Amino acid sequence: MNQQNQRIKLPLLDLELLQTLVAIAETGNFSAAAEVVFRTPSAVSMQVKRLEELLGRSIFKRDSRSVALTADGEQLLVHARRVLAMNREIVAKFITPDVAGVVRMGAPDDAAERLLPEMLRRFAASHPCVTVDVVVDNSAKLMQKVKDKVLDIAMITCDAGFEGDENAEVLIRERLVWAGLKGGIASEQTPLPISVWEEGCVWRNAGINGLENGKIPYRVAFQSANISGQKAAILADLAIAPIPISSLNDQIIQVGKNEFPELPEYSLGLIFANELSSPAQAAIDHLRASFANRK
Repeated sequence: MNQQNQRIKLPLLDLELLQTLVAIAETGNFSAAAEVVFRTPSAVSMQVKRLEELLGRSIFKRDSRSVALTADGEQLLVHARRVLAMNREIVAKFITPDVAGVVRMGAPDDAAERLLPEMLRRFAASHPCVTVDVVVDNSAKLMQKVKDKVLDIAMITCDAGFEGDENAEVLIRERLVWAGLKGGIASEQTPLPISVWEEGCVWRNAGINGLENGKIPYRVAFQSANISGQKAAILADLAIAPIPISSLNDQIIQVGKNEFPELPEYSLGLIFANELSSPAQAAIDHLRASFANRK
């Protein structure tokens, strides 16, 4: 037998198998991934089985409640994303896209940190020839930039008292909660140390109004315009802060459920210019669909 015949013939991986792998990793379960790749959960399971058979390795650790990548799965995920990105780049060079161009978008920092990364990643996958340039700023400045046609679209915090924000299309309503460090003592101190931002901030107004109405003594111990700063104050156990309930995690938890007045909801809205390009309209449609899936 010659050397050529002794070579092992390596299998070719189907791009759709890699696409399903990425979808499962990003959504956290087979059912949600099935919606992303437009297949049934059973078909997704068969794809995973096929991929594991091709590679001879286990890719996922499964139990009755969750799915997690194995060490081999984590390594495969990195390569899968690269291969899919290269495929999009290659195809885009030969196929004239229906939608191409630049979208100028604005967002407040909390939305940019919590919500936009996943949404923009999916938009880039479905619209490879559209570039989204994002400006992070406060809602008042973003509204002015849309008015001045510096931005095509912007996500803004509604109900902040800014002229025109009542005309925003509400994308999501979310409850604010007092958040503190798990196991921390800031919420037990008197006066209560809080972290907020300047006058006009919806979260600040909701928190301070609630404390004052409940006759709870407080002091502003930390000020930051960014949610990352608010989280830093919480993690250092310097203060508690009013933040959206979706920002809670294993370390940052809701505190004072029975001691502090319940906080109201806040709204995240969408505004856009009067005349929109096709890429901007596509981005708006994507945002609407993404927030609809979160409700």
